[in-house]
Amino acid sequence: MEPTARTAPAAVIVAIDGPSGTGKSSTSKAVAAKLGLSYLDTGAQYRAITWWMVTNGIDIEDPQAIAVASAKPVIVSGTDPHAPTITVDGVDVAGPIRTQEVTSNVSAVSAVPEVRTRITELQRSIAAQAEGGIVVEGRDIGTTVLPDADLKVFLTASPEARAARRSGELKGKDAADLAATKDALVRRDAADSGRKVSPLAKASDAVEVDTTTLTLDQVIDRVVTLVEDRRGAIEKTGRRVGHE
Repeated sequence: MEPTARTAPAAVIVAIDGPSGTGKSSTSKAVAAKLGLSYLDTGAQYRAITWWMVTNGIDIEDPQAIAVASAKPVIVSGTDPHAPTITVDGVDVAGPIRTQEVTSNVSAVSAVPEVRTRITELQRSIAAQAEGGIVVEGRDIGTTVLPDADLKVFLTASPEARAARRSGELKGKDAADLAATKDALVRRDAADSGRKVSPLAKASDAVEVDTTTLTLDQVIDRVVTLVEDRRGAIEKTGRRVGHE
């Protein structure tokens, strides 16, 4: 009697949203890696198009100029959670997109409707082509980009905790830098939550996870459990959120 072939786990699309400093990127990559899913950092795509605008001398204070130029750069995102990549016109920009110049301009560029339309279409295409499923992280994934995602998670944390984490990434910062980092995060929240197109928001059916007092491993374990439960439900019933 031949052994019964094991059925591959159900493909699952996971949307993880939340503001900066909540552990979103680290959690998303780790969850994807543990569960054998693809991974997409949508924030990196907005940073990439912002880097292109700055590098090519586009006036960041002119939404029309940004709109006209938004279709020009070719952005390619690698979805391996162990080694995610991003290129613009064939150039590796993983490092350059993390500069302060890009950080200070990304909200303005991201608020332009034509930019959001272009990047949203790219994100949906990547998610649709991901074999086995994908973890997509950002600020409007569960509400706008992938409203039919199988699981939506919204990570939160206090401004103080988020600032401490972000400053920890920027080695050697003092109290003044910590306060400045907190102020910058709060301003970014206001800009992202207040924009007219696809604002930062928690989807009505998202599971909220407050990471303020949790370690990264605890957050990862909690989200992995949520994904496994959702995948198990899909395998058992054959029904998906938003597809009944």
